[in-house]
Amino acid sequence: MTDPLGPLLDLPGIAEAVQSVRETVDAVHRHPTNRRGWPTTAAEASVRAARSSAYMDGGDPEIPAEGDVTDPVLAGALRVAEAIGPLLPVWQRAPLQALARLHLLAAADLVDASDDDRLGRPRPARGVSGRLDLLANLVTGATAAPGPVLAAVVHGELLTLAPFGLADGVVARAAARLTMIATGLDPKGLTVPEVAYLRRPERYRTAATAFASGQPDGVREWVLLCCEAVEIGAKEATSIAESVGA
Repeated sequence: MTDPLGPLLDLPGIAEAVQSVRETVDAVHRHPTNRRGWPTTAAEASVRAARSSAYMDGGDPEIPAEGDVTDPVLAGALRVAEAIGPLLPVWQRAPLQALARLHLLAAADLVDASDDDRLGRPRPARGVSGRLDLLANLVTGATAAPGPVLAAVVHGELLTLAPFGLADGVVARAAARLTMIATGLDPKGLTVPEVAYLRRPERYRTAATAFASGQPDGVREWVLLCCEAVEIGAKEATSIAESVGA
């Protein structure tokens, strides 16, 4: 059978970007601090990812020194970050269930109690369910595309679909993170590509719109942006490791 994502590897610069990402992330995992102390660095990376993702969706990224997080977007992003590890096996076998759980966690404080039946349920808009099924098939083995490409497609497709109509950005970036871990690209979750997206919000939005067009040049632009973000996120991971190991 033809790999649905196979043609993406023939787009100019994609194969080279994938190789560069792999080498950069592998170097992070070989950092002396990450050989044994990776649970600490991964936890810090997870918090930074959540704060960045929340800020991109209009949340307050500051975590109070004392007391509970009151910003609903940040609270949801932090709950999602805590759930990444436990959700990994669910993502690998039943990604739609994992997406429903991610949305419930991300949007729990964004809906009224009378409207909480929206949590975890995709919008009934035409085409949403079918495209989610196709995405789930990709995640569960319908493609042999390398991790950077699959993560970019998962991320871009969820941003395009906005399947829940609320907290979709946080969910999309978390799903990309799960994909990076599940494919073995970043198995310990050390990198923080969310920081790169936060630093270049206009380019992020423009590239996401280009991906949504479905045109080869637009998809290429998005995949390359995501690869670049992972490399920047790897630099963030290195700084985390060096601060922990100091």
